[in-house]
Amino acid sequence: MAEHRGGRGRKHLLHHGRSRRRWLRGAVVAGILVLLVVVTLQATPWPSALLIRSVFEKGGAETVAEMEPYVPATGVEDLGVHQYGDDDSSDTTLRAFSADGEGPLPAVVWIHGGAWISGHREDVEPYLQILAAEGYTTIALNYTVGPDAVYPTAVNQLNEALAYIDAHAEELRVDPERIVLAGDSAGAQLASQLTVLTTNPEYAQLIGIEPALASSQLIGTILNCGVYDMRRMADLTGIAAWGFKTALWAYTGTKDWSATYAGATMSTIDFVTEDFPSTYISGGNGDGLTWLQSVPMAERLQSEGVEVTRLFWPEPHQPSLQHEYQFHLDLDEAQTALRETIAFLAGITASNDGS
Repeated sequence: MAEHRGGRGRKHLLHHGRSRRRWLRGAVVAGILVLLVVVTLQATPWPSALLIRSVFEKGGAETVAEMEPYVPATGVEDLGVHQYGDDDSSDTTLRAFSADGEGPLPAVVWIHGGAWISGHREDVEPYLQILAAEGYTTIALNYTVGPDAVYPTAVNQLNEALAYIDAHAEELRVDPERIVLAGDSAGAQLASQLTVLTTNPEYAQLIGIEPALASSQLIGTILNCGVYDMRRMADLTGIAAWGFKTALWAYTGTKDWSATYAGATMSTIDFVTEDFPSTYISGGNGDGLTWLQSVPMAERLQSEGVEVTRLFWPEPHQPSLQHEYQFHLDLDEAQTALRETIAFLAGITASNDGS
């Protein structure tokens, strides 16, 4: 009987040993998989960038739906989609809208946001139809986002888009001597960069891109919720910092973007001059970028003698206005921003009408 119990004990120990070995093997495999994921995330920005892109795309679609009820039913003509690049990619397309009637009209050329790694011209098209109804041609630009292409691909593409607009001004009902560059979020950074490229010859030489437009053709910029000082971005911490740093890694092609040519030349706050055109700049009080980026950019422009129209809200203002609050037209504050934008456009286009 004792021998029988001893046999059962040995079998139990053997079974326990095999179970423990299987558990250990499973734990080792799981550990290796986790390590591989960590290594992959450290080696490439693709997985994280695509995750961020999916979140931004969902938010973009919801914002478009929110703006659509405010698009005027009449008074705006869709001039269609145009291929501004040499290839057939949708990345190098633009779409234009124009107030009914004959041109040429002052043009508002808008660069969409999306943290440089997401977004599409369709995200801003409802807003541009609203602006077009006020007597403008408005143009939404696409460009290749990261990590599908790296810096300065987008800058080159957008400069090509401006060359196309200039060359096809009559077809697009554009007055080529009254062009306003505009953008939101990453698009505001790009708009400021193209403006610096156009108005600062030393910067154009530094970045190695010949501007498509003459400085005199730019009469204004609209900068909503943008980024203009990359060094300040490098100092961020927390989940927001992770998102921005991942996006910039994907867009520039390097983790060390803040210490490279990309970070330096994207910091447009360092390159503005007195020739930068009149600027409208805004940000929400609940958006950290307002205090970190937009307010300092407004102050730098003013220190250079640039005429600046600022729309900022006190920190305790309620409701707290988040990133890109301007597109949430159900908000009274967004309607205020729209009226201020329209007034800014009316002022600069009237003073540059050439008559």
